[in-house]
Amino acid sequence: MSDLVIPLMVLALFGWLVPRGLFLVFPEGVRPLIWLAVSSFALMFAISVLFWMGLYQARGAPLGEFFSEGLWAGLWFFGRLAAASVLIWGPILILSVAGLPKMWVKEEW
Repeated sequence: MSDLVIPLMVLALFGWLVPRGLFLVFPEGVRPLIWLAVSSFALMFAISVLFWMGLYQARGAPLGEFFSEGLWAGLWFFGRLAAASVLIWGPILILSVAGLPKMWVKEEW
């Protein structure tokens, strides 16, 4: 149990920071905000997959075993872990995106 608390807290922090970082690149407005949310979700999902791969490798599990049946089998395994971790970082990402319009300078919500 305690082995998962810190990694999930790190993913939650990324769930907050990724939309804030993309906010610096995307223009202001409702449509760009929707694209920012979709991009943030896709980027966070990819980060989650890589994060779980790194965590498994750091704990001593050789990644070759997960990909021994092929690329898709390994990606499916880590993709399911990333999908489960959406329960942690997903709501935080939504709250982070929802707070972005208050930082707009040119557009109004």
